Amino acid sequence: MRDIVDDLLRVWHSGRTGGLGTIVRTVGAAPLPVGSAMLVGPDGGVYGSVAAGGLEEIAYEAVLQAARTGRRAMHRFGVAGGMEAGGNGEAMMDVFTEPFSRRHFPEFPDVAAEIAAHRRVTVFTVVWNSDSDLIGQHLITDKKHATELVALPDSDVFVSSFAPPPRLLIFGANSFAAALTVQAGLLGYRVTICDSRPNFATPESFPGAEVVVDWPHRYLNVLSAAGEIDSSTAIVVLSHDPTFDIPLLTVALRLPELGYLGAMGSRQVHIRRIEDLQAGGFGAETLARLHSPAGLDIGARTAPEMAVAIAAELLAARAAQPVRAADPYSGEFPIPSRTAVGI
Repeated sequence: MRDIVDDLLRVWHSGRTGGLGTIVRTVGAAPLPVGSAMLVGPDGGVYGSVAAGGLEEIAYEAVLQAARTGRRAMHRFGVAGGMEAGGNGEAMMDVFTEPFSRRHFPEFPDVAAEIAAHRRVTVFTVVWNSDSDLIGQHLITDKKHATELVALPDSDVFVSSFAPPPRLLIFGANSFAAALTVQAGLLGYRVTICDSRPNFATPESFPGAEVVVDWPHRYLNVLSAAGEIDSSTAIVVLSHDPTFDIPLLTVALRLPELGYLGAMGSRQVHIRRIEDLQAGGFGAETLARLHSPAGLDIGARTAPEMAVAIAAELLAARAAQPVRAADPYSGEFPIPSRTAVGI
């Protein structure tokens, strides 16, 4: 639902009613993950998706009916072929449909505000109960209090836990940074550009990103001291100037938790960079954490092509990390039990 928050807010503020469909459970290799959502606006416009292929029209009609009738319902869709190699698997998904408006979900602006502020917020939705009046009821909380909740008896409750988005710190304000900002935004990253040159680090040049004017190694030290660096944080260095990137990489390589560390440059720049870091006391095991030159080798040359290569390497590094119970990248998961709710 995170990707259609602005669209949901627009419908909410209009005072009109739309329909919302959410994938609350999947079995097998369903084409879309749990938590994927579709909004059908009051005028019939579609935002987001809960289905692919031939199911799109069927899902659309189900969500549209929720908007028109005000009824909440669970729909089970079978997906032939699945997403396995060869397309021979069978998959199933449950989609919960509900009307959406300020009357049906009065707390939604609070949810949107928490997401926009990069704070964790959790939405509990009753998707089945023996008392039909309880179906579609929402409860908003944060992770701290979510574990204290007790489930409604004889209920199915879906939990959408919106964690702060993973963060990408780009050091070096240039055309490569601008292109990577766009790619990272599509992947759900919160992007920050940092450069010590105020003439280059201008917010107008990097729409969608936070822009900081500071010495990179100093700014990274500040973030680390504030506890804002974790295993979901990615760092990309886009400078070829050793006076700029060696102090920064020295700080970055000493961080205990980091999801990805990459530095762009030619092979010659890479060799010089490694020699400088080795002279600073870093051994082979530590230097192995550094992706240099950054990006998968796909023959990229231009700034947009390099952004794709680096984004692909980011995804590969992210996929290699252990998946936790509440995946910070998907942000949503079901609670299939009718007897307990928790995170």
